Amino acid sequence: NLILMLFFWEGLLLTLFGMIAIGNKSAFKTATKAFIIVGISDLCLMAGIGLTGYLAGTLNISQISLPITKLGGIAFILLMIGAIAKAGAMPFHSWIPDAANDAPLPFMAFLPASLEKLLGIYFLARISLDMFKLNPASSLSMLLMVIGCVTILLAVMMALIQKDYKRLLSYHAISQVGYMILGIGTCVPAGIIGGLFHMINHALYKSCLFLTGGSVEKQAGTTNLEKLGGLGLKMPVTFICFIIAAASISGVPPFNGFFSKELVYDGALERGVIFYLAALVGSFLTAASFLKLGHAAFLGKISSENNNVKESSWPMLAPMVTIAGVCVLFGLYNRLPLETLIQPVLGAEKLGGHVFYGMPSNVMLIVMTIVVLIAALINHVIGVKIGGSGLKAVDHIHYSPVLIGVYDRAEKRMFDPYDIGLKLAVAGSQALWRVDRAIDWVYDGLIVKVAHFSSLRLRQFQSGYYAVYVFWAILASVAAVIFLLKQ
Repeated sequence: NLILMLFFWEGLLLTLFGMIAIGNKSAFKTATKAFIIVGISDLCLMAGIGLTGYLAGTLNISQISLPITKLGGIAFILLMIGAIAKAGAMPFHSWIPDAANDAPLPFMAFLPASLEKLLGIYFLARISLDMFKLNPASSLSMLLMVIGCVTILLAVMMALIQKDYKRLLSYHAISQVGYMILGIGTCVPAGIIGGLFHMINHALYKSCLFLTGGSVEKQAGTTNLEKLGGLGLKMPVTFICFIIAAASISGVPPFNGFFSKELVYDGALERGVIFYLAALVGSFLTAASFLKLGHAAFLGKISSENNNVKESSWPMLAPMVTIAGVCVLFGLYNRLPLETLIQPVLGAEKLGGHVFYGMPSNVMLIVMTIVVLIAALINHVIGVKIGGSGLKAVDHIHYSPVLIGVYDRAEKRMFDPYDIGLKLAVAGSQALWRVDRAIDWVYDGLIVKVAHFSSLRLRQFQSGYYAVYVFWAILASVAAVIFLLKQ
């Protein structure tokens, strides 16, 4: 039931606010930002639920099956906004990197990295597959794919230049949502199954990555990559878990992320080569940024500040080891999640007897993925030689003539929808303040002066002579008689 879902959906918004607010001194500002961004999208969700209930005559999800009419399309878009905002897609994303800096790190592993992705993409899948009759020919399908590609590319480009462990991961948490939205938006079986499989995989490897970041922060006292390095020998278990999770998110075979991405690629290519190329470029940049992160944090020379760093205790290692193991399991034996969890979503009729577990059937896609991963490795090696360190391995991209201006504006938050909204709100409030002052001037200034001037003029006629008053009375009487005679 949509109303019951909405009740707990909003409960999660309160949880989000509270868990961010208990972070560092500036966390309350970030919590407010998250509350406003997600809250505005939830208002759209409420409106969408109301319109959907009106059109369908019911609020039970399993009983809703609406065509994409004019009102139906509006209802879908409103519900979609609520879903993708909860998942952290652009343009509802900008609170996540701030939360990575200000909120407690276990919160990042739990809520933005896993739970909200599961919830948002789950609901997007329900409205796309069940509640509305979305098909590949629909313009809304195209809209979803465009949002997916934009989210993939813009977020991963921001991840590429980050110099903080947590903030880099937070942008990847946004970017990977793009693959899920792209897959579901294709409206073809391979893409949909790939998007849902990627949702599960993301909850696994992203949680593991944030837990490795927490392990590093706990032991080294910082997540600033400029102060890290050489931790691989000091923290071998954390490093191995990082390698597995980073390989998974980068789409390296045979880990789980490889298989879900290949399905998304397959669906995207079926809908148009431009969508496939966007997803492939995203994979190149993802691999490049994780090569940078792994090199900067775990390889190279260890700083004097970290000479005494030791591996984390087993209570911290056990969760990440378990999740890393599942990443391997869902890759080598992807039949388990696909056959038991994902494929039944579409049903045998839509699958047409086709199964998606095992090795991808399109060899060309596998070859292209391997080429892209090798290209990312070559790019890293060249970047390290040019920059002199793993941290500067992508500086040749960051400071290229084409991108340096864009990156400079992005780092100054000139493209942040929240900050743009705040500036517009300030400008609007200043304009309204001027309107308010103008109204006050009319009533408190102009009208008072006009009344005062009029009273002075009228006072001149109040001479106190009865003859004058009689004259005006007779004149008014004559005017009244003339008026009545003309009627």
